[in-house]
Amino acid sequence: QVQLVESGGGLVQPGGSLRLSCAASGFTFSNYPMSWYRQAPGKAREWVATINSAGGSTVYADSVQGRFTASRDNAKNTLYLQMNNLKPEDTAVYYCKNLRFTNWGQGTQVTVSS
Repeated sequence: QVQLVESGGGLVQPGGSLRLSCAASGFTFSNYPMSWYRQAPGKAREWVATINSAGGSTVYADSVQGRFTASRDNAKNTLYLQMNNLKPEDTAVYYCKNLRFTNWGQGTQVTVSS
């Protein structure tokens, strides 16, 4: 079955960086675009970024454009999100998603605070 396992979150100061990973299984990873979403406390889940199946094309939410970079390693069935210049408003649980399937992973908590 489809499994998505996010990791790499943590506590970081404003201006810091983190790299999230998402290990995917249960489907042919290289065939699908993949996306990152996040959910802040008390707010709806929101889309962050999408990368195409080959990894050559990405799109980002305005709120993270220029600070976040999505990438993927199809040989390792792994999706990444490099987050730079983090801000307190980036605090959220981050999820990876294949829109073809309904499954969500458990997410990884990112907290940006001094």
